[in-house]
Amino acid sequence: MNNAERKITKIGNSFGVTIPNELLKQAGLKHGDDIQLELKDGEIKISKSRMVALPEGISDDFFDVLNETVSDYDRTIKGLVKR
Repeated sequence: MNNAERKITKIGNSFGVTIPNELLKQAGLKHGDDIQLELKDGEIKISKSRMVALPEGISDDFFDVLNETVSDYDRTIKGLVKR
């Protein structure tokens, strides 16, 4: 799936749009991800937020892998602090 049509809906004082799961997966996005919206030439571009510019050679999923690893070993890491 490369594109989909959606209607803009009202959410409180703002507006929103739903994004199909398949499209999110293809874009490497998931629930809870921060996104960046950019307006260029009358089009809105949605991309995963990059809080910091990654040094050359660091993959785009570095922080995803880091967060997953820290989450997996949370108890172990906290146990090391007490040593």
